[in-house]
Amino acid sequence: MDRGLYLAASGMLAEQLRQDQIANDLSNSSTSGYKAERTTQQSFGNLLLTNSVTGATIGSQSTGVQVTNTVTDWTPQALKDTGEPLDMAINGDGFFAVQTAKGVRYTRNGEFSSDAQGNLVTAMGDPVLGRNNQPVKLGADGKVDPRNLNVVLLTNPEKVGDNYITGTPGTPAGQVAGSVRAGALEGSGANANQAMVDMIESMRAYEAGQKVIHTIDETLGKAASSVGSVSN
Repeated sequence: MDRGLYLAASGMLAEQLRQDQIANDLSNSSTSGYKAERTTQQSFGNLLLTNSVTGATIGSQSTGVQVTNTVTDWTPQALKDTGEPLDMAINGDGFFAVQTAKGVRYTRNGEFSSDAQGNLVTAMGDPVLGRNNQPVKLGADGKVDPRNLNVVLLTNPEKVGDNYITGTPGTPAGQVAGSVRAGALEGSGANANQAMVDMIESMRAYEAGQKVIHTIDETLGKAASSVGSVSN
């Protein structure tokens, strides 16, 4: 297969993965506590090109590109007042602990409500855990003292879907757990305008790969049908 086809195809595949990440950010640009991501790319090893007749070095050529990782930006975002007593936001670092069917998970999304048992729960209906690792109960006034919520610092946090996160509870160097503020929510870490710009940029790179493949395909077609033909 022509090396140019492989190079263009690998670039298109990398941009497809990048577009999936950007689309996810865009769809969560208004999700409280969401953390934006970015994909990192790198080329495979370079191929040294030489003149087959003289042996002189011509230069190098990349042998393809790949997505190496998806990196999450865990930077705390600005808080916005909502006036809803069960909305909670962490001012600083840390995560809310939540009891799910798959075990304890963590989140920065503080859009909480109450269930029939008077527990503070997430939008998924999972109980929010307090400092005693038990579900947080609403008071007689239908409110929750934000100081009762547990703010957990994590080592190696990782997204697992539904705005939930896994990780090892601990105290990473230089970090201090933030405080909980009632009646507020943390903004999304994804910027819709920037995500749209990134998507357009990625789409153009993908289209460039398509044009390269089309051009090479036409060239190979002409080589197969025209080069070496004998005309009358």
